[in-house]
Amino acid sequence: MIKIYGIKTCGSVRNALKFFKDNNIEVEFSDFKKETPSAEKVKTWTQKADVNILFNSKGTKYKTLNLKELNLDENGKFEWLCKEPMLFKRPVIEYDNKVLVAWDEKVYKKTFL
Repeated sequence: MIKIYGIKTCGSVRNALKFFKDNNIEVEFSDFKKETPSAEKVKTWTQKADVNILFNSKGTKYKTLNLKELNLDENGKFEWLCKEPMLFKRPVIEYDNKVLVAWDEKVYKKTFL
């Protein structure tokens, strides 16, 4: 089962959900606004995908929290991801014991079709 994490209002998440729907691939969706991933889950993700890829340093939440000034190392980024899911680059997709981050149609076609 493919599980997608993100928020419904995010364009990249909408693109991903549409891709799976258009290709008749069943997915389960988990909304970051309703369910914050556990620290254990975040740890698993950072073991399968680089924390620097998971951590969205271009998003609104990053800017409003002034995180740039903190000059976060990987551990700092991990700690922030554990308490603020809006800092994840979206979507985060779990499949076949792997993690795929962000929207990229070419990668999705190669991976899921």
